[in-house]
Amino acid sequence: MSFAHVIRGERFVFRDLRELFAKANETKSGDALAGIAAASERERVAAKFALADLPLGTIVGQPLIDPDADDVSRLILDTFDRERFQPLRSLTVGQLRELLLDDATAEPALHDLSAALTPELAAAVAKLMSNKDLVLAASKVRNVTRCRNTMGQPGVLGIRVQPNHPTDDLGGILLATADGLLFGCGDAVVGVNPAAESVDAVAAILHGLDRLIEYLGVPTQACCLAHITTQLACLERGVPIDLLFQSIAGTQAANASFGISLAQLREGRERVLEQHRCRDVAWAGDHVMYFETGQGSALSAEAHHGVDQLTLEARAYGVARTLGPFLVNSVVGFIGPEYLYDERQIIRAGLEDHFMGKLLGLPMGCDVCYTNHAVADQNSADNLLLLLAAAGCNYFMGVPCADDVMLNYQSTSYHDAAGVRKLFGLKPAPEFHAWLEERGIFRDGALALPNAPGRERLLSELKTIL
Repeated sequence: MSFAHVIRGERFVFRDLRELFAKANETKSGDALAGIAAASERERVAAKFALADLPLGTIVGQPLIDPDADDVSRLILDTFDRERFQPLRSLTVGQLRELLLDDATAEPALHDLSAALTPELAAAVAKLMSNKDLVLAASKVRNVTRCRNTMGQPGVLGIRVQPNHPTDDLGGILLATADGLLFGCGDAVVGVNPAAESVDAVAAILHGLDRLIEYLGVPTQACCLAHITTQLACLERGVPIDLLFQSIAGTQAANASFGISLAQLREGRERVLEQHRCRDVAWAGDHVMYFETGQGSALSAEAHHGVDQLTLEARAYGVARTLGPFLVNSVVGFIGPEYLYDERQIIRAGLEDHFMGKLLGLPMGCDVCYTNHAVADQNSADNLLLLLAAAGCNYFMGVPCADDVMLNYQSTSYHDAAGVRKLFGLKPAPEFHAWLEERGIFRDGALALPNAPGRERLLSELKTIL
């Protein structure tokens, strides 16, 4: 089935839904690399007009990737709420955009809508929105999750402490973690990307973080962002797993390139839930997964099936929402300029990802980041950080000095977190906030640096842990 639109006498024809989706997308270097991007701004606008007039039922009825050949497509079609979708099927994509932006459409209605939408519908409406639209629509939605603390409420901004170390030195990791805690960071998770993909190295990191959290009584959770098989091998040894991490993508082939399957993710989740029950932890609940995604991952694995990278990112969220994650993180600029070339593209992708994830019911965070060969700088990161804070992003990264010395990319710092919280009047997760006040790291709701009364006490306790 082809689609067409005429602009001032010039007729643009799109041979199928995949081509229409790709050419309606905002400029992305990854789509150009894949050879699917609009050839001109006129063609892009024509595609947007054609997409805006398309009924939602047409999109659901024409899967972009054959469900008989792709388990992500099958999962999407099997898990969205068809009964709730029926009243929406005759709406056009343009009408869905108007519904989302309507002041009368409040958060309860958006939560009800979430289960009725497929990821492809979220992607379609995102293509019709301006950056401001994406911020405004996302700001209406709060998706709350609970582990040792509660994330996602209004007025709350969480921070992941990311204390990576180039040699996995435990002392260095714990010292960087303590530094983050003294800035009020770490409520989302203390999450370490290991330099070595070995069971022994990951087990040592997880044991060290667990010891720190238990000794200091910090209401947060630990995670080591190794491959799921490595983490589950640690679990077999009795190593405590608070959150089970995995990078995921929007096609079966892309997930296979990560060395994972949907069945493996489901099994891993059940095993962590069982460990939590055996540990008899008071905070045990259903939110035990941590996923990371990013536009361009399927294309980089040559597993994109001719689908644009925004839509494939939305499909990754379709996988995530079936597994009840505590955290989902778009690592927006990490893959590099081949997929998101410059500040403009990185900012656009970050706002798209956050909006689509929120709309699909996910607890969205963002690693506001860029690689050193992208056309971006720390001012670029500041711009996206502020836009996403206005949009109600659940959490950001806290990296010492915003420079990850292990992964060699640029992100956001503990200082950035403190500044954004102050600017927008945001607080840490409530349980974590209470701990910060009790410790003297916060005083009367505000960060007590540079002379926090709890500073010397915490550093002294860190020496005991080490």
